Amino acid sequence: MPLVSIIIPVYNGEKTIRETIKSVLQQTFTDFEVIVINDGSTDATLDILSQIKDSRLQTFSYANARQAASRNRGLERAKGKYIAFLDADDLWTEDKLELQIKALQSNPEAAFAYSWTDYIDERGHFLHSGRHITKNGNVYADLIVNNFVENGSNPLIRREVFDRVGTFDEALPPAEDWDMWLRIAACYPFVAVPAVQVLYRVTATSSSLNISKQERQCLTVLDRGFDRASPEVRQLKPKSYANLYKYLTWKAIEGYPSRQNGRAAARCFYRYLQYNPAVLLSPKFMASVLFKIVSAIVLPPKSALILIQMLKKYQKNR
Repeated sequence: MPLVSIIIPVYNGEKTIRETIKSVLQQTFTDFEVIVINDGSTDATLDILSQIKDSRLQTFSYANARQAASRNRGLERAKGKYIAFLDADDLWTEDKLELQIKALQSNPEAAFAYSWTDYIDERGHFLHSGRHITKNGNVYADLIVNNFVENGSNPLIRREVFDRVGTFDEALPPAEDWDMWLRIAACYPFVAVPAVQVLYRVTATSSSLNISKQERQCLTVLDRGFDRASPEVRQLKPKSYANLYKYLTWKAIEGYPSRQNGRAAARCFYRYLQYNPAVLLSPKFMASVLFKIVSAIVLPPKSALILIQMLKKYQKNR
């Protein structure tokens, strides 16, 4: 019986799945199984997986049902004492499992270990650092204010947790991760590994439709989270909503500029100001955000991208 079950949902992941699997097979900790859930891929994903020869790797194919359903299907097949999830375009450092297992074994009361994340582009080049937040113990109040876990490729979780809190909510994409982490945090302590061990790949696919959907789903997660929270935690609601809209603003403008993304960013930034009017006292921050939003809305995408890149270089060299 493997100690760790690694669940990798994949849909049309031919460009990245080989590198993602490689980052797993190069782990310094080796007592694991890899459960790849092929979510109805129509590209060369299955051909690539068939070329990877490792007895720990298993692939199961289903009709397309999206990521939450794929993770749940992986959970049904998992045999390990610990569960890890990895998206088909993200990467792990080679010591990710080793250090997270040590963290959980050294903290038997904890059920959820997580690490820091950095961000890479489609070619695997470094983009920027993640939040690098370290929280241990009862983290519910911190997590509902700021999803410091950041992504679904991060945690290592004790298997019995899912028997208590249930599986991923398949009606909440793309916010089912945050919902699950909050449900776990309501019942169990967390433990942090203060090191970058997850490389999250950013692709230029943001759209106003995706931002709007993510907004709706995240608001559902927050409503549920505050419903189960203590009166003290409920006082954090404005701060939580402000952080959400700040995140959505940046998500809308971090990719390839477009009028749709610019409009989505403008709407989210307006909501951010409503929840955090103190930001009006930060003129440099305001000017930077508004410059990117206006450039995306007014200019052709290539021109907007050039101007935004020039601004980034200017800010970096100051």
